[in-house]
Amino acid sequence: MKRTTVKLPDELDAKLRHEAERRGITISELTREAIEAHLGGHHRRLRAAGAGRSGRDDISERIEEILAAEVVP
Repeated sequence: MKRTTVKLPDELDAKLRHEAERRGITISELTREAIEAHLGGHHRRLRAAGAGRSGRDDISERIEEILAAEVVP
C-alpha cells in the first residue's frame, strides 16, 4: 500500500475526522472509501449499514425505505 499526503482545508479535515469517529473507523479507511467511491470503485457499499448506531428506534420499520435511498453504486 502506498502512503499519500493530502492537504485539506481545516473545515474539511474536521468533517473527515468527525465522520471517521462517528463510524468507528480510521481516517485512512474513510479516505480510501471516499476516493474509491469518487473514482468509481468496484465495491458497492450500503451507507445504511451503520444504521444500528443512529440512535433512532424506527430503523426496523423503515428498513426497505432506508436501503432504497442509501444504496451507493
